[in-house]
Amino acid sequence: MNIYSQISANKRKSWLIIFIFIIFVTTILYVYGKASGYGLSYAGIGLIVAGLMSFSSYYYSDKMILGMSGAKQIQKKDNAQLFRTVENLCIGAGMPIPKIYIIADSAPNAFATGRDPNHSVVCVTTGILDKLNKVELEGVIAHELSHVRNYDIRLMAIVVILVGLVALLADFFMRSLWWGHGTDREDRGNSQGVFLLIGIVLAILSPLIATLIQLAVSRKREFLADASGALLTRYPEGLASALEKISKDKEPLEAANNATAHLYIVNPFKGKIQGSWFANLFNTHPPIEERIKILRSM
Repeated sequence: MNIYSQISANKRKSWLIIFIFIIFVTTILYVYGKASGYGLSYAGIGLIVAGLMSFSSYYYSDKMILGMSGAKQIQKKDNAQLFRTVENLCIGAGMPIPKIYIIADSAPNAFATGRDPNHSVVCVTTGILDKLNKVELEGVIAHELSHVRNYDIRLMAIVVILVGLVALLADFFMRSLWWGHGTDREDRGNSQGVFLLIGIVLAILSPLIATLIQLAVSRKREFLADASGALLTRYPEGLASALEKISKDKEPLEAANNATAHLYIVNPFKGKIQGSWFANLFNTHPPIEERIKILRSM
């Protein structure tokens, strides 16, 4: 498969998953509304909560992520080679130069954040600067810039909000069972009893299902960023070699946590053994071996 067909396939798969997620959330809102007797007002509550969460995430998520990671902004005089690498790739991609941050950690890793190309950040660890050569570093930076160009950060922020919304709605629904049902009498009767049963099942399972969808989106966007980054550098082997080196380094990234792990180019929690297909459903990243294999087949 060539780079262009790989990019197209990954885009289609990503948006299919997003479409399924939206249908899933809409179904939950409908069932909870019918089961509780609140009708469409339940959907209204959900949309208001989602709107408030979206606003805060859109404008402040990058600052929170950088603060949690202990990242420090640098200037060109602090690391001229890194700046030149980012600048050259941005010129080739036709995009603004992002702010550059460094995490003082010897574990090799990197991530990008920001709501759009005009408000973006590329962050690398000191470990990745020490352990990768110039071509490998270019591959990593191109991967992260591709996340920015593809608006992956914004997309994942929306997905995280939807996952949080699902969890909040499930909790609100279960609590509402103790408060009593709504006053929409048209929804009462046998049909409401069926919706009530379905609603309870969804309240138990929906947070898990939503999380699995979030992880699936994250994995597909990693494949897309790999292909887009390879297209940017015109040298897939650079990123493949970088991924190989980073994955073989067993030092975990101390600055990472569960909230930011999906952002990094490689899972920062090292030492996890890839298990069955079922276990891989809970991974934030695709298997490294598969990513390298695809890159080297381009």
